[in-house]
Parts: sequence; structure tokens; C-alpha cells
Amino acid sequence: MVTAEAISHGAITIVNGMATSKGAALGVQLWTKARVTLTDNPAQIQARILEDPAESTALICTTARIILNEFAARKHGAIVETESNIPIAVGLKSSSAASNAVAAATFAALGRKTDDIKIVRLGVRSSLRAKVTLTGAFDDACACYFGGLVVTDNRTCRILKRFRPSKVGNRILLYVPKSKKYSGDIRKGSFKRIVRVVDLAHQEALRSNYSLSLTLNGIAYSSILGYDLSPVTDALEAGAIAAGLSGKGPAIAAIVPNRKVDYVISAWNSYPGRIIETTLNLKKATARVLK
Repeated sequence: MVTAEAISHGAITIVNGMATSKGAALGVQLWTKARVTLTDNPAQIQARILEDPAESTALICTTARIILNEFAARKHGAIVETESNIPIAVGLKSSSAASNAVAAATFAALGRKTDDIKIVRLGVRSSLRAKVTLTGAFDDACACYFGGLVVTDNRTCRILKRFRPSKVGNRILLYVPKSKKYSGDIRKGSFKRIVRVVDLAHQEALRSNYSLSLTLNGIAYSSILGYDLSPVTDALEAGAIAAGLSGKGPAIAAIVPNRKVDYVISAWNSYPGRIIETTLNLKKATARVLK
């Protein structure tokens, strides 16, 4: 049996593609690691999410199955395990990171080489089939896989711009409430009211003005999804240069100058949940064969 391992990083929303099918996301240094062991039983995929065994494994099973069916002539099954420090179902791209990592590890285990964008698109297809996303989240998948800022058209799965922001001087803080929100709980039709604002945020992201995009997008989606804006306004008042809802939430992401980190953490300490401190990721996903 061949075993391979891959790692894909996390991301935060800059522009959520649910309203317009155009999005943008920024890679951060959270991570998901996947280990895939090929078996001789093509009828079976066994899967475990190590940090949260109660969570559904539908996505990682679907990702491995799609690749094995298309590129291994249905000769193999697999044992798939993922491990991650990305909180699940809070808007911090846990699904995109997982599908990327499982796809990359499966290709490595098969000994097949393919281009990076094909791996990302197969992960997006898996996410849609497993119903863990409304749009396919091509923007999120690209930011998780490639790092940096990625601006996309999610309808056509096309990258419009990639940008490598400087890591100097800023941290990324994440406020993660105790609640979760799954994509299946969201009614997409309600987003019509914010299309113009989201379009503006996307235009600013194309101009590399991603700090403004994050805040505009976050306020717009929070209003539609019914989130309290207090953590956002508190972060901005404490010195964040941008703050807003990440994905479908409920997590809030803030870009914060190093000298203001303690002030934003202090402002968020009164809210239930936890605070994660991280930074920008510019590294691409990687995969290797273990045995």
C-alpha cells in the first residue's frame, strides 16, 4: 500500500462570492493535513477527521472517490485521515483546505502529476457534490492552495488576479464564536440586496485594496445573515485597519498592525468564544509520498 501526505493552508474572506459569484480570499497560516493510503478494495473509502470525529466525512470521501474513479480506473479504495487547526463551519475555509489537501495527497499516492489548478478544480467539484458550499468556493480553494490574495470569477473557475501582499507590520486576528454555521443553512436569494456593495468590494480587491474590500464585504453580509456588528466595530475602533465577517461566519477576521494587536484582543475578550492570532500565508500546498 502507498501512503501520501499533503498540507493546504487556510484563508479568510475578502469578498464572499455568494451574492455575485465573484470572490476574493487571503491565505493565512492555519493548516489542514491529509494522509491518504491506497487500498485494494475499490468499493470502500474509510475516513476520519482526527480533531473532530463527530463531523461529517462526506467531503473528504467524495474528494478521494472522484480522483480514484477518474485517474485510477476504479482499481483502488483509500483510507483518508485529516488533521487541522482550522475551526470547522465558522467561515475559515476548513472545507476548501480539506478538499485541497485530500486531492493533492491522493494524486501523490497514485504517483500522478498534474497541474495545480486541476487539483483545485477537482476539490471545488468535490465540495459542490458533497454540498458543503453554495458556489464551489473557487476563491477560497485558490487562496488555501496558492496563498496570498486571489481574486476570482467563481462561475467560470477563473483566477482574475493574484497578489502577494507584504507580511511586514500586520497580523491577522480571528474572533471565533462558539456557534457554527453550515452552508446548507443559508438561503442564497436573500443576497440580492447587497449585490452592488459586494460588486464594489470586488472591484477594490482587483485594485489590491483588499483592506477596504474585507470591511465592506463583511458589513454587507453581516447585515443579511443577521450577525451583530459589534465585534467588527470594536476591532476597527481598537486599531484594526480592516475587519469583517469571514465567509458565512460566524468568525470575524481583522487585519491589525502589530502595535495594535493587544488593543484588538482586549476589545474582543468580552465576547464568548476564542481568539486566534495568525499571519498571512504565501506558501503553496505541498504533497509527498511517505511509503
